[in-house]
Amino acid sequence: MAGAKETPRQKMIGMMYLVLTALLALQVNSAILLKFKFLDDSLSSINNKVSTANEGTVKGIQAQVEKNRNQAADVNVLKQSEEIRERTKQMLAYMSEVREKLLTATENKNKSEYKNMSAEDKVAITMLGPSRNGEAYKMKDELNKYSAYIKQYVPNAPALALDAKEDPMVTEQSQRSKNFAELNFENTPLVAALAVLSQKEAEVLKYESDALAEQSRKVGGNIIVFDKVGAFASAESNTVAAGTKYKAELFLTASASNLRPSMTLNGSPLQVGPDGHGKIEFTATPGGFDAAGNAKKQWTGTIRFKQNGRDTTFKVNVPYTVTKPVMQIQSASVQALYFKCGNKLSVQVPALGAQYKPGFSASGASVIPGSKTGEVTLVPNGREVTLNVSSGGNAIGSQTFQVRPIPKPDIKCIVGGREANEKQGTPITAVRNMSLRAIPDAGFATFLPEDARYRVTRYEITLVRGKRPAMPARTISGPDANLTDVVNSAREGDRLFVDVKEVQRMNFQGNTETVNVSKQLNIPLL
Repeated sequence: MAGAKETPRQKMIGMMYLVLTALLALQVNSAILLKFKFLDDSLSSINNKVSTANEGTVKGIQAQVEKNRNQAADVNVLKQSEEIRERTKQMLAYMSEVREKLLTATENKNKSEYKNMSAEDKVAITMLGPSRNGEAYKMKDELNKYSAYIKQYVPNAPALALDAKEDPMVTEQSQRSKNFAELNFENTPLVAALAVLSQKEAEVLKYESDALAEQSRKVGGNIIVFDKVGAFASAESNTVAAGTKYKAELFLTASASNLRPSMTLNGSPLQVGPDGHGKIEFTATPGGFDAAGNAKKQWTGTIRFKQNGRDTTFKVNVPYTVTKPVMQIQSASVQALYFKCGNKLSVQVPALGAQYKPGFSASGASVIPGSKTGEVTLVPNGREVTLNVSSGGNAIGSQTFQVRPIPKPDIKCIVGGREANEKQGTPITAVRNMSLRAIPDAGFATFLPEDARYRVTRYEITLVRGKRPAMPARTISGPDANLTDVVNSAREGDRLFVDVKEVQRMNFQGNTETVNVSKQLNIPLL
């Protein structure tokens, strides 16, 4: 296809042609036959609308010629345009005759529903003939005569009916040897043949549209008529604080319903909607913030369209302000983090709303993303941590935290269900079952309970009488000890000396580490 830039309708017709080509290559069943019928019906409906639009184009050329006071050159253009319309009608009438012949040959004429949607043999007889004298060969000549006629108005318009070897759409080697008639109508069901006819009619109308567009341009038919007028308001800001002034401008805008401008944003093409409005959307990037957290930027837009056959371009520079997003960081203790612990933070940026897609990195700590938006766990490995926050790849800001050392736990000795009394003493019989408990710092346990899980894993117990051991020291693995032998050997006035050798801490990930704790207890026995 050649000519001017294709309209959405023409693009849709081209897409239907691709669908038609694909369907022709499939094994035919009733479902596919119905799709051919639907495709034929759709193309026929579109062709009727395009034909009506082309009729309107000729009338538009006539109106423009009259507006230009019927100059001789313009009158000649109008005459040529009317000839193009008449020649196209003749071509479409011929295509309609071919359609009627197919319907008659397959006994489907004047029926609300096709009696036989396939009828491949009768299609072949009608379109191919016994010795290459069927309607398809005549139709190829008529189509190419029409495209040759249009070339005087659209010089780069190619032939409408091509053999397989000339058609770039045909890539399968088994089909490359076929001529136009065989390619389109050999082993072809009726509804597919009718869809082929509709597709060729669509190409004829497209060629006519291109030719009439050239004719319209010659008489200034694309002079812009601003037929849509409305009011528009532009405010300095849609957000205003109480007690401050709201400022805006109110003015008229005008647009042309037949204008199809192209637009760019900072040099990149913009999508232009059916209403002629360019849709601008981009992610504001940070940089150059002043003391108030604002950065002044601007974007450049262009609108380009044809006026009297020449390109006209308008350019606009639009300033805007990027405000530095405010991060809200919540945690049990946000002033400082605990070393080698899972410090959970919630980092939110309310200004971004649903567009907030956070990403985190840090120096001085490893980063573990949370399951919810904005949640992150920092595990510090240095004295200071800097958390860097971004959203959608754009930097938002950073926050620095100091790192606290983990407070050491307190060791308590539990005997007889209560804490051993180092000052007043403990009854001998109470120490039969002893347990050493590592109690975490209260504040640390409140902030990070999953990291404050301690356990005494090894300690020594010695029964002391006077200044000397009354029996050899015993090493206990784990927090609990059975001291029946000590109870049996102990006397009033003896002491129980407990020396803690090892304490372990389990962190939020279930991993354990040894804690350096030095603790001795002297428990008088009563």
